[in-house]
Amino acid sequence: MSNRGGIDSSIQDYLEADHQVLFMAVKAEFDTETIRVWTGDYDLSIGGATYLGVGNLLSISNIEDTLEFKSSGLSVGMAGMDATVLNLALTENYQNRFITVFLGYLSGGTDTVVGTMTLFKGRMQSMAINDDPNGSTIIIDAENRLIDLSRPSNLRYTKESQKFIDATDSCFNRVASLQDKEIIWGRASSNTSSNNNNNNNGLGKELVGR
Repeated sequence: MSNRGGIDSSIQDYLEADHQVLFMAVKAEFDTETIRVWTGDYDLSIGGATYLGVGNLLSISNIEDTLEFKSSGLSVGMAGMDATVLNLALTENYQNRFITVFLGYLSGGTDTVVGTMTLFKGRMQSMAINDDPNGSTIIIDAENRLIDLSRPSNLRYTKESQKFIDATDSCFNRVASLQDKEIIWGRASSNTSSNNNNNNNGLGKELVGR
């Protein structure tokens, strides 16, 4: 774990410490609002943003971290959520929106965040909502952002695709005109043949005159 890339330098020493105060935090980025929760029982400031303390109502499945370059999924469960979170789950377009899971360290006996590291960042794919008298439970299934590498871009080497990326780029403006363009390569053109004949005729007359 200490060799993992992207670790905040402020928590490297804590990874080797005998006594650690760990926490988990989740950031789910919906279109109209971002939900931030963590495993404590009070509100906590992380990176300048306030995370709602939900304690053990937040559950996170095992996070697989291997040396292989592959995508691994994740499930995040949030129980007892209030009407605001439930409304977002019911009405928002959540698919392919980002969700991030952080591992953080608290300074012992305080609510000061020493540092955080990103354990997982991916896109929300599916969501299940269970409603009962004790509250609503929301289960979010997410795919690692590496899944984007297996998706087709649907872009082509055309002017239209390039304008979608950069409206000011004119690199492919003449691609369409090249489709039926005749390119002479390795053979003489009709104009070249005519010029050669004229040159030969002139040379012949010169030889005859001599």
